[in-house]
Amino acid sequence: MTGNLPIKKFKIGNIEAAIWSNKRETDSGEMEFKTVSLSRSFKKKDEDIWRNESISLRRQDLTKILLVVQKAQEALFFDSDKE
Repeated sequence: MTGNLPIKKFKIGNIEAAIWSNKRETDSGEMEFKTVSLSRSFKKKDEDIWRNESISLRRQDLTKILLVVQKAQEALFFDSDKE
């Protein structure tokens, strides 16, 4: 069985981003669009099974994701002296 493979993958540690090519039939013919999946692999405590969490995003979501993650990172670093 051959599955849909990503166009490209980027991985750091247990975090991975994959770019996918998708096709959809429209009134004017077939349309191609790309999506990104973000995933995190992990093992639960006391288990020897790898698990994976994943979300799929469209191109217009990426800028929003980058901004909110950057703001969260800033809050964690700048507020760390209050802990």
